[in-house]
Amino acid sequence: MKQDKKAFTSKKTSNEEEIALFREAMQDVIPLAPSKQVVHRQKPPQPIPRPAVETATSKDTLSDHISLEIPEGDEWSYLRPGLSRQMLRKLRRGHWKIQAELDMHGMTRDEARYALVAFLDECGKYGVRCVCVIHGRGLSSKNGEPVLKSRVGSWLAQRDDVLAFCQANPEQGGSGAVLVLLKLSA
Repeated sequence: MKQDKKAFTSKKTSNEEEIALFREAMQDVIPLAPSKQVVHRQKPPQPIPRPAVETATSKDTLSDHISLEIPEGDEWSYLRPGLSRQMLRKLRRGHWKIQAELDMHGMTRDEARYALVAFLDECGKYGVRCVCVIHGRGLSSKNGEPVLKSRVGSWLAQRDDVLAFCQANPEQGGSGAVLVLLKLSA
């Protein structure tokens, strides 16, 4: 037992010596002034998984029989009634960062409708505010005209969670894409 007590005492002594050495080494050190700057690290958006199976109810939620008038060659947009035009202006100018994107190239009308419903539903679940929907310009369609553009516009206008949408800027797809501002779910 005497040996154990000695070992404990010698450990304590060496620990006290180390502390004394550290304090001696640090006696001339001046602490840094506290910084008033805060470093924010931006978190990347959560990926939005694609649903494995489409439900039958998704198909019936959007109608192809409601059309949205889009003048040929004009930049088109939509703003839910009662909202400020300022919101649409902000969307056009990129006030909200695009958090998710759906590319409908090569999809049929029905595939595009299913994909849009699933995409917007998932965006609502994850609290996504601004998205880009790429419908294409119709360059490879039979008549060389956009097939999905007017349908996408009317489908978006039917959704309660869509506050506004407008044609994307040229670097985001121009007339082949639309920026959509979504209502944040409660």
